[in-house]
Amino acid sequence: MKNFLVVDDSALMRKVICDIIESNNRYHVEDIAKDGQDAYEFLKVKTYDAVILDINMPRMTGLELLEALKRDNIKARIIVASTLTVDGSKETMQALELGAFDFVTKPGNFIEAKGEMFHEVLLRAIDTAVMVTATRPVPRVLHKTASLPAAPVVRGKKTSSTRNHVIAIACSTGGPKSLQSVLPKLPANIDAPVLLVQHMPAGFTGTLASRLDELSKVKVKEAEDGEELKNGVVYIAPGGRHLTCQKFGSSHRIKLNDDPPRDALRPCANIMYDSLIDCGYQEIICVVLTGMGSDGTEGIRHLSQNKSIYVISQDASSSVVYGMPKAVAQAGLSNEIVPLETVADSITKYVGVY
Repeated sequence: MKNFLVVDDSALMRKVICDIIESNNRYHVEDIAKDGQDAYEFLKVKTYDAVILDINMPRMTGLELLEALKRDNIKARIIVASTLTVDGSKETMQALELGAFDFVTKPGNFIEAKGEMFHEVLLRAIDTAVMVTATRPVPRVLHKTASLPAAPVVRGKKTSSTRNHVIAIACSTGGPKSLQSVLPKLPANIDAPVLLVQHMPAGFTGTLASRLDELSKVKVKEAEDGEELKNGVVYIAPGGRHLTCQKFGSSHRIKLNDDPPRDALRPCANIMYDSLIDCGYQEIICVVLTGMGSDGTEGIRHLSQNKSIYVISQDASSSVVYGMPKAVAQAGLSNEIVPLETVADSITKYVGVY
């Protein structure tokens, strides 16, 4: 039986969340708290498989609780329940920076909270958190090991400064915080544009882009339909929309669409990678970071059969969830498997600067 702590100042919302959790007969709500202070007292003496945490509460907010847990080195697997507002998205980004595992969008009214969509989203986040908690640590892999099959094409380091590149990054659970260890380390004059698919709902990627832009030398922005790709700029797929790249004369442009989700994902990294098959870039640097599932693997496999690619994937020990990078590595597509702190160095060494 997996045990949970639910933290929310609304008695009605606590009841809804508890009912959703206990709809799975393997899950049990061990304790409830009406604010961060009550939750802090529980977390000082007890451990839970996961904590569902509201942000805006009296006495001690969710952010203040996360700060206190970080200060006192109290470990907890926390899923933030955030409202879909401008302030809510900013606070959610702050919560992820402070160590929250994941977040779900909390409905604005009781009817939506009782609906099937919130039920599914919350249980999916909980299932992921519980799975990661139960997984034994995997030994760190600094470079591709002999136990992994070789990539379909063996490629060396960059040999000509005249080659044109595009960097395509995919990430999911744990991605917002992990990106803070990658994008700020890229030089402003990196010799490629960067396409980025981070699994997020609409309303949050603009805040993510703004925060990463503040921290980075490269320009980071939420991608806009039709804009031309430029070196030294990171284009983040808007939450809830697919991002593709299209050749346009001698340049390339972003094309966003609202096609149905693929594998329940929109944006979907496989769709981004598939769109690069027909691009005019001579080489695609594929980077796969922490995330649940295997999004990106099939797209990279298709790319490897049609284009010159170089694949960098995050290692197990530095991943919040070793799902997406693991799938790429096990498919034999990774040229490098590196810890998070060296991903940016690997990208820069391969691509170069202008």
